[in-house]
Amino acid sequence: QVQLVESGGGLVQPGGSLRLSCVASGSIFSIRDMGWYRQAPGKEREFVASITVDAHITNYGRTNYRDSVKGRCTISRDVNTVYLQMDSLKPEDTAVYFCNAGAYQSPMRVDYWGKGTLVTVSS
Repeated sequence: QVQLVESGGGLVQPGGSLRLSCVASGSIFSIRDMGWYRQAPGKEREFVASITVDAHITNYGRTNYRDSVKGRCTISRDVNTVYLQMDSLKPEDTAVYFCNAGAYQSPMRVDYWGKGTLVTVSS
């Protein structure tokens, strides 16, 4: 069991910045990667960024970003917290941002989700 709690969302003007945080608790030793997804109204949840957090994995620390946020977002981690620094925000970044943790039970991946934090980019 993994619990995820997001924070840091809010209202920001276009071109502004926000830093999202996600604190993981519970069986965090089982987490292989963590990341951020977002969901805008009427849209499916989409991948934003991820980072490998299991030191036993060869690609430990590797990050991935969707193309539309590359150069504007940075994902990082500190112990049991994952951050998403977002700069040069655009109205199309408006969405509920969900923290995700991927764990493994045998070879099967199990995903855990936070409740989400709303990011609104508007003038």
